[in-house]
Amino acid sequence: MNTDSHTLKNIGFTKPALFAILVLFLFHTAAVAQDELNVIQGNSSNNSWIFHRDASNALYHHLSNEAFQLLDKREEAVSKLKTRSDWEQRRLQVRQSLAEAIGPFPEKTPLNPRIMRSLEKDFFTVEHIVYESQPGFYVTSSLFVPHDITKPAPAILYASGHTDVGYRSTTYQHKILNLVKKGFIVFAFDPVGQGERLEYLDPEIGESVVGGPTREHCYSGVQAFTTGSSLARHMIWDGIRAIDYLMTREEVDPERIGMTGRSGGGTQTAYTAAMDDRILAAAPEAYITNFRRLMQTIGPQDAEQNLFNGLLLGLDHADFLVARAPKPLLIIATTEDFFSIQGARESARELSKMYDALGRSDYFGMVEDGGGHTSTKCNREAMYAFFQEHLDHPGNPKDEEVDILGDDEIQVTPTGQLVTSLGGETIFTLNRKRAEKQISNLQAARTHPDRHFPSSVRVAKKLSGYRDPSGVNESIFTGRIQRDGYVIEKYFMPGEGDYVIPYLLFLPEQSNGKALLYLHPEGKAVEAGEKGEIATFIENGFTVLAPDLIGTGEMGPGILSNYRAQVLDFDAVSYDVWFTSVKIGRSITAIQAGDAVRLARSLLQREQTASLHAAARGEISAVLLHAAAFEPEIEHVALIEPFLSFRSVVMTPYYDPGFHHNIVAGALRQYDLPDLAGSLAPRSLVISRAVDATGKCDDREGIREDTEVIRMAFEHHNATDRLQIVTCDSGSNGDIRSWLPYWFE
Repeated sequence: MNTDSHTLKNIGFTKPALFAILVLFLFHTAAVAQDELNVIQGNSSNNSWIFHRDASNALYHHLSNEAFQLLDKREEAVSKLKTRSDWEQRRLQVRQSLAEAIGPFPEKTPLNPRIMRSLEKDFFTVEHIVYESQPGFYVTSSLFVPHDITKPAPAILYASGHTDVGYRSTTYQHKILNLVKKGFIVFAFDPVGQGERLEYLDPEIGESVVGGPTREHCYSGVQAFTTGSSLARHMIWDGIRAIDYLMTREEVDPERIGMTGRSGGGTQTAYTAAMDDRILAAAPEAYITNFRRLMQTIGPQDAEQNLFNGLLLGLDHADFLVARAPKPLLIIATTEDFFSIQGARESARELSKMYDALGRSDYFGMVEDGGGHTSTKCNREAMYAFFQEHLDHPGNPKDEEVDILGDDEIQVTPTGQLVTSLGGETIFTLNRKRAEKQISNLQAARTHPDRHFPSSVRVAKKLSGYRDPSGVNESIFTGRIQRDGYVIEKYFMPGEGDYVIPYLLFLPEQSNGKALLYLHPEGKAVEAGEKGEIATFIENGFTVLAPDLIGTGEMGPGILSNYRAQVLDFDAVSYDVWFTSVKIGRSITAIQAGDAVRLARSLLQREQTASLHAAARGEISAVLLHAAAFEPEIEHVALIEPFLSFRSVVMTPYYDPGFHHNIVAGALRQYDLPDLAGSLAPRSLVISRAVDATGKCDDREGIREDTEVIRMAFEHHNATDRLQIVTCDSGSNGDIRSWLPYWFE
């Protein structure tokens, strides 16, 4: 039927409207086709498995369950503590664990403090100061000194929460100036990534390129964890060096130092007070809960709030405060905070027992008020009274109205940002220097290939938290789809924990005896269309198994990130789940690799399988490299547009944050992905169009360095004919048949 635009208008449609309907129709058709490949979720031809309805959150549940087991073990140990000696031994153990989790601090170097400018106000003087917590690593800060000081006075170190303006916010200034009005010296400093310390600043718009403070912290925090360091280490050190500066001021009584802060500032207060004995009294606000309630509610928070192997070492929120007991401590909380009030009360009960056993119950307290993640008058007045009592500075704890400093009055640097005023180091540059030393050590070790590459496999198993699958689990058959020349059978099998692995098994009418495990970062269905990449293998006689590894496809990605974005009001890549794995000494890569090995072994059990191949696309190539290194029965490996090294993420200021899921925290201390690729020699390996940490081929030199490590390993085994590397500038059109010809012989 001919239909012109006039006819379309007569029936209510224009050409654009018809086009939109066509697009919607095609989208719906594609969605139906995609649903057809579901294994455990409902679709038109297959009823949903109700038991696995929450499969998209399986990864978070799996990691959390392991965390809860570690917390159970901790709680059992704490429940046995009764005497003063028991608790003193616990405190010693906690201090050792904190030192291990945070890692050694840098050496103390000159602070080189600069008073940028001073301002006289009606009852105080404020000095805007820049100091160096590490050489060239500048910290912006302000020292508020009351006018009526006649002798050394108590001082409060103030750490701000996650506001992009740091301690300049109205809420924080109100508390600071109230403390000053009551005769306390207050030293407020900007946490990295906040206030005048934005590290990813776009000078044209005056905002962070990567997002707000939480994003700044998480973005650089991933790089720190990759080298075995942490953002917490740097932030705690900033606070310790702030105390060092206070010790140089004649107005300050060094025996009467306190610290407080709300939200992220509460985190820093808990950490810094645990690590610096010069802090006599501490009042963390709107942070203390416990990890069990945290993971049951909002999930792990920003990078600095997660310690490397923290839960594996038996650390919980209460332990940050146990480490400094029985010094004066006040926990400040609100009943509707997203940091669970139940967790706060449970931690407080534990701490109360310790303070009782140590004979200082009068030094510990908790105050709570109604309200959300906010500062209340009741809580502020309790904080003022706490410091007045324990820093021996009595007075009226009433919360008073104060005049807040204007933006121009509280600005520290000439431009309002360190990066444009003084430049200097950033977390990225400090961490890159650490990585350069680790990479140099790896390069030296690679000159002994017989020792290094087998060793890399062993340490990768340990650092990644890999668990070798025992036996092969039975698969559950859920349906079959007939296509021209092959059938697709749908299965799922149990994974490492209390979850399943849905997978599709593609069976060609004419098998060549070769079986392929095919991994895609978005799951099994992406390349499963009749013209998809999987079809190329089937047409050439391959039996193909394509799974949804946990966290992908039907098994992911979960709702945690959406919750953080909507409820906590910021755009978040799902760092939460990865941070959980870092705390328990596991990695998502190792869990997925274990399941990949489990699937590979099931393929090997098929009578028709004469040889086992494996291919992976994109960032999930890191999973396949681990699986193949750990499972020698995988004879042939192909990596398609792989992310090829952890080194690249650490050395790149603006990496693709989507890669972080497949990073093994601490790996660069002992191995990198090229080492695992080299360990495959003399098995066959194809690498096609490797990418850098930006997801592109831009860092040609870095990619060349990575592939050179692999070439060296294959040369050592006289197996260069078993290694094929297709570069981005090779002219390859991406057709797998052009660079896998011998696979299709």
